[in-house]
Amino acid sequence: MTSPTRPESRRPVSSAGAAARERRARRELLRPTRRRALMRRWMVLLIFVGVLAVLYVVFFTPVLGVRSVDVQGTQGLTPDEVRKVAAVEMGKPLVRLDTDEIAGRVRTLPRVAKVSVERSWPGTVEITVNEREPVGYAKLADGAHMVDASGVVYAVVPQAPPGLPSIEVPTLGTGDAATYAVVDVLGKIPPQLKQQVVALSAKSVGDVQLTLTGGQLVKWGNSVDSERKAMVLAALLTRPGKVYDVAAPELPTVSG
Repeated sequence: MTSPTRPESRRPVSSAGAAARERRARRELLRPTRRRALMRRWMVLLIFVGVLAVLYVVFFTPVLGVRSVDVQGTQGLTPDEVRKVAAVEMGKPLVRLDTDEIAGRVRTLPRVAKVSVERSWPGTVEITVNEREPVGYAKLADGAHMVDASGVVYAVVPQAPPGLPSIEVPTLGTGDAATYAVVDVLGKIPPQLKQQVVALSAKSVGDVQLTLTGGQLVKWGNSVDSERKAMVLAALLTRPGKVYDVAAPELPTVSG
C-alpha cells in the first residue's frame, strides 16, 4: 500500500528554491551599488592623482616659475641695480620664493628706505622700493653726502639738489649723535622757518645752530621744545640782530 505523500517532504525543496531566488535578487540589487562604490573609488583615486600632479607642477617645475622681475619706485637707483641685488632665481617656482629674503637683499642698498616683494601670477616678481629723501647734505671732498630724516647718510652726488640746507658736524655718519641731532631739529621746526634755513651745524647734540637766508645765526641748542623755540624766534626776528639765542626759550637773547 502506497503511503500518502506528506506535506513536510515538499517544504525543503520549496524553501531552497525561494532562498536561491532571494539570493539572486539580492545580488541583482547589490550589483549597481558595487559598481557605484567602485566608480567612487576610482574618482577618489583620480582626484588624488590630479592634486599630486598640480602640486608637483606648482612646486617643482618652471611652469609657474619666475619669468620676469618688475621693479617700481626707483628714483636715484635704476631697476637693473635693484634686480642685480635682489638676485631672483629665474625659473624658480613662485610659490617657493622667499620674498623676505629677497627684500632683505634689496634693503642693503643704502638708498632704499622701504621695500616690498610680491608674487604676481603666473610668473612675475614685483619689487616696490621707497627711496630715502634727503633733508640736508654735507659737502665733503668727494662730493655732497645726502642725509635723510633719520640721520642716514645714504648717497654721494657731485652736486646737492637746490634748496637743501648744508650740514656741518665733526663726524658725519649714520648713527652719529650730532648728525641725528641736526636732522631731528630740522624735522621739528615749522615749514615757514625751515624754508629760511640754509645751513645747520652741531658740535654735540645740545649745540645745534641754524644759519638763515639773511645770514643770521640761531643758537638752537637741542631739539627739546622746538615748537616753542620757533615761536620765540619768530618774534625775535622782528628785531635787528646777527645772533639769536633761543636755546633757553624762556630767556632768549639777540646780539650783534
